[in-house]
Amino acid sequence: MNREIKRVSTIVLAMFLALLVSTSIIQAIQTDALSADARNTRARNDSYSAQRGAILVAGQPIAQSVPSNDVYKWQRVYSNGPLYSAVTGFFPINGEPTGLEGALDSKLSGSSNAQFFERVNAILTGKNPQGATVETTIDPVAQQAAWDALGDYQGAVVLLQPKTGKILAMVSKPTYDPNTLASHDGEAVQSTYDQLLAAPGDPLINRTIGGDLNPPGSTFKPVMSASAFGTGQYTKDSQLPNPASLQLPESPTIVKNDSLTTCGPGATVSIATAQILSCNIPFAELGMQLKPEVIKAQADKFGFNQSFDIPIPVEKSVYPLYPVAAERALGSFGQKDDRATPLQMAMVSAAIANGGTLMTPNLVDSIRSPDLQTLESFQPKEFSRPLSRQNADTIKQMMVDGVDHGVAGNARIGGVQVGGKTGTAQNGDNDPYSLWFTGFAPANDPEFAVAVVVENGGGKGQSGTGNSIAAPIARKVLEAVLNK
Repeated sequence: MNREIKRVSTIVLAMFLALLVSTSIIQAIQTDALSADARNTRARNDSYSAQRGAILVAGQPIAQSVPSNDVYKWQRVYSNGPLYSAVTGFFPINGEPTGLEGALDSKLSGSSNAQFFERVNAILTGKNPQGATVETTIDPVAQQAAWDALGDYQGAVVLLQPKTGKILAMVSKPTYDPNTLASHDGEAVQSTYDQLLAAPGDPLINRTIGGDLNPPGSTFKPVMSASAFGTGQYTKDSQLPNPASLQLPESPTIVKNDSLTTCGPGATVSIATAQILSCNIPFAELGMQLKPEVIKAQADKFGFNQSFDIPIPVEKSVYPLYPVAAERALGSFGQKDDRATPLQMAMVSAAIANGGTLMTPNLVDSIRSPDLQTLESFQPKEFSRPLSRQNADTIKQMMVDGVDHGVAGNARIGGVQVGGKTGTAQNGDNDPYSLWFTGFAPANDPEFAVAVVVENGGGKGQSGTGNSIAAPIARKVLEAVLNK
């Protein structure tokens, strides 16, 4: 009898321990994964009973939860929602949250692994459960300036701090009001969502970090300069052929400069002059001279072809390996299959401005618990070192010269040296251009790196240019933050 009791007791004890271990694993280890699973509707419904943490800009909430007199208990509210939609995203009662609402969902809802003991404490003390507060790196002055400067154009603006990687502004247009998608009226939300999906310009797409990416055009030329200088076989004074047109080998394509003439008067032209004047033919020649692996490796160091989070997932910018010389020639001035986000092109300028060191882009400064304890604090982190300080300083001066007396003159700011590169990217024989500018200021000690893309030719088809439309937008943003 005692033997049977011991056997049963052992089995019961083993079952209890198995239950304890499995429950502990689920509660303390698998919480984040289970909460993120779209099939886990119970976890999603339970999250509405907690007061979701706020998302802050300069200490002020741009997203917060207020009491609601319905089954969901809390209503998500967005202050100046359209202005910050590229940052916050939206938190729907059904469906997946986007932006920071999605990337930091478990922390904002208080269901992350790190907040396990806080949830237990709330249960024991009878307190209302609360999520963590997220302080962003966004500068409200920069964000408003980017919004105002972009105006009614379809496109995006990103502003970075080169020394830290902090993202100071993210604006994408056309946009939407997150409040209309966070309503507790499911039918109204679905109707609004369907309208946004069908709306011209795809307002739900965050163009700063994703969507149908644009060719970077001539904003890719500093990457090409870095590729050449990195081999040790070229300097800024290295000469390239300077014809008025270039028939690509084994291809029907003829490359021309935007001026439809040579790049200056000589039979050859330096790399520096070709970048300052943004000439396509010399860079096509340079691309065919360099090994395809060399250019791709350089682009990769700047962040192309890489996935990373800010913590919102960023779509990969693309620079393919071009083994065919004619394709490599086109890719060398940002055409063919090259594609980039504005964040990526801001990263290129940031690395050059920061002496060749690229810092990891980051949108979140800190995450704090309801009792103001810091759960996570984000520190500057190196992403890569795409080029030496000497080469970075050389390209930096070329970009300054491009603004001072080159084709990027509309980015000039009185009393401040600005470095920059424009881009006027082709999308097809009859399609409107994508208009770009990327650069930094002040040049002597860069505090800001910016990238602007304007799609659909800025409404001017193929007559608009990066200098005429994108550069003035960048100038207004830089002026706003420099004058704070």
